[in-house]
Order: sequence, then structure tokens, then C-alpha cells
Amino acid sequence: MIPDLKTTIPGPRSRELGTRLREYESHNVTYQDESWPVFWERAEGTNVWDADGNRFLDFTSAFGVAGLGHRNPEIVEAMNEQAGKLLHGMGDVHPTALKGELCAKLSELTFERWGKGRGKVVLSNSGFEAVETALKTARLASGKAGVMAFSRGYHGLGYGSLLGTDLEKFRGPFGDQLAEVTTRVPFGSFDLPDDDSIGAVLVEPIQGRGGKVLPPAGFLEALRQWCDDHGALLIFDEIYTGFHRTGKWFACEWDEVVPDLVCVGKAMSGGFPISACVGKAEVMDQWPESEGEALHTSTFLGHPVGCAMALKSLEILARPETISMVERASRVLEKSLKKLDHKEIVEVRGRGMMWGVELRKNAGPLLVDLLSKGLLFLADGPEGKVLSFTPPFVISEEEVSFGIETVKSQLNS
Repeated sequence: MIPDLKTTIPGPRSRELGTRLREYESHNVTYQDESWPVFWERAEGTNVWDADGNRFLDFTSAFGVAGLGHRNPEIVEAMNEQAGKLLHGMGDVHPTALKGELCAKLSELTFERWGKGRGKVVLSNSGFEAVETALKTARLASGKAGVMAFSRGYHGLGYGSLLGTDLEKFRGPFGDQLAEVTTRVPFGSFDLPDDDSIGAVLVEPIQGRGGKVLPPAGFLEALRQWCDDHGALLIFDEIYTGFHRTGKWFACEWDEVVPDLVCVGKAMSGGFPISACVGKAEVMDQWPESEGEALHTSTFLGHPVGCAMALKSLEILARPETISMVERASRVLEKSLKKLDHKEIVEVRGRGMMWGVELRKNAGPLLVDLLSKGLLFLADGPEGKVLSFTPPFVISEEEVSFGIETVKSQLNS
């Protein structure tokens, strides 16, 4: 649905809630000023309603989570059914059957589909935890501590995942607490170090937070060869790009390159905090077998509600009609964005349902203007100059046109 144009954002209730939140939440977390934020109250499909009853068209999919649309009814039903039976379990002690089903499904969708045999899985809660699982796995499997990561890369903000993240605003304050094991290489460069101390190569097949940056042809293949030559493990961070976001199940499939480990999350459940590191069986089996105490675990590992939601989400994502829907929406979004021409635009780039419009200046003021017109957007890139287009797959051609025309009109104003 196309929202009504808004002129007073945020409304009085959002302002009241913002004041209350600021009294109790660290002021580092939620940015607030006279024009930001609105407080979400409910959502459905491509639309979000705030606490003041304003309706917005969402071009963020809530950080890429709601690929199948907000509050997908089948996923909600799976959540409610499971919550009615078992709300919490003991995932690494007395697990549910759902955990095994989800691990098997993730193996099927990754390494089995790629013709590499069975994959094995470690589940976790958030994307950065999946990355840290992958880095630990690479350390055990390769016997080497070094990490190769790339400029503009974003892999989360935990101390382990910060070894890969290259955005200075996140790494800088904590750099003196990080191990000096990372070799940083320009993303897309074929000039790779000749260093046998590196045991893990961590990369996004298409960069997300870094600015929707596509790799040059042959780059991922070169990384695969480098890892094979140097005894390192290739880790693809597909937390953002996975599950059809770029028009294929996984972004690495555009280049037909198979990693040793792949990290997934975000759209996997459609709304529950769950993620996974999936690896080749022979790689994951380098972890020692549990003798009653897991070496890497967490309280909510294999959460039954999250597993139920993820299984339903993956079932929907595998349907031919879903794949056709993504293909149609991708064509519409690409065609519309490539017609977007303006003096303030440097470049339009992306794939599938993941695009960035790089501007000549910071996109922050534009985000506020678009919010006042009923549109939810985010900005990417080291300097916040990339307007991100990652809408739910269920977005209509009319909604895409409305969003892009509104962006163009705001650039003109």
C-alpha cells in the first residue's frame, strides 16, 4: 500500500516514548533528535505503523530480516504453535527435534545443493555470533590464527567479528583490545599476500553495510584458489545476502564459488533472533567431540520457537512461487533504479533485491525527508552516502515506483 504523505514526524506519542527511552537506555544506542525516530507499533507486508498511527512503506525489510514481508502469516502461525507447546529448551543438553531438522535443512540448502556432501551446523542467536563460530572453526581446522579480511567489510560488532569489520567508527574505540592477527586487503583486489600464517579468509560475496559493493569478476574464485594454495579456510558472510536477497539462494552462487564455511542469519526466520554457521562436514569435525560440555555454546542455542520459524521461512523460500516473486520484484527494482538519474547520484549498483544509490553527500538528511513522506530507508557506506534499497520481496511495482519517484523529488528539493 502507498502511504499518505506525512508532515509531522515524529508524532507526539513517538516523542513521548523517545523521552522515556532516553531516561533508561544508554544514549549510545538509539539516535534521537527533533526529527528522529518514530516508534514502530505494528507491521504487515511492506507496511509499518508507528505509535501515532502513521503508516510507512518499508524499503529496509527491517535490516533485511523481513524478506517474506512483515508478520508473514505462515511464520506467525508456526511461532504461535510452537510457543504453545514449548517456549524454551536446553539446546546443547536436551535439544528438541526441531534443532536437528533445521541443521539438516541448512545442510541441504548449502553444501548438499552445491554438490559438496553433507554440511554441519552450529546455531546461534545473531549474525556476529555465526561469524565468530566460523573464525573459531577456521582456527581449529587450519591450526593458524591469522585472518584475511577486506576494506569496507562489515561482520558485526562482537570482539571476534571486529577482527573482520573494517569500519573505523566501530573498530577504532576498541582496537587496542583486539588481537593483531588481521591482514586487511582492498575488497576486489587480486593482489593477495603470500602469507601462510593466515588460516581464515572472511569476506562478504557482496558487501552490505560497506555500501552494496559487488566484487569484480573472478575475485571470489581467486580467494578460493588462494585458500587452497595456502591451507586456509574460505568463509562467506551471507548473513545479509543469503536467502534470495541478491536474487539467488546465496550471493556466492553468482560466481559459482563454494566456501568452506558460510554464515547465515537475518531472513532465515523472518523475525526471530537466530543465525547459523554451516561448514563442510570434514571442516566442522575439527571441533572436539563433546564430552558433556560444549566448547562453544549459548543459553538460547537451537531455541525451539526460532527453529520452528526458521523451518517455516525456509519452506516458503524454497517454493517455486516465492522464487518467481523474487525474480519479478528484482527485475522491477533494477529497471526502476537504473532509470534514476540525478546530479547528486554518483552510482547505482546492486543485484536482486539489494541495491545502493551512492550520493555525493551524506544521506542522513535525505532519510529524514523520506521519513516525513512515509518511507523507511537506511544509509550504508563508510561515510553514510549510500541510500540502501532492500525492500521485502512482496513489494509491488506501484510501491517501487512510488518510493523511487519520492527519492527523486526529495533530491530535487
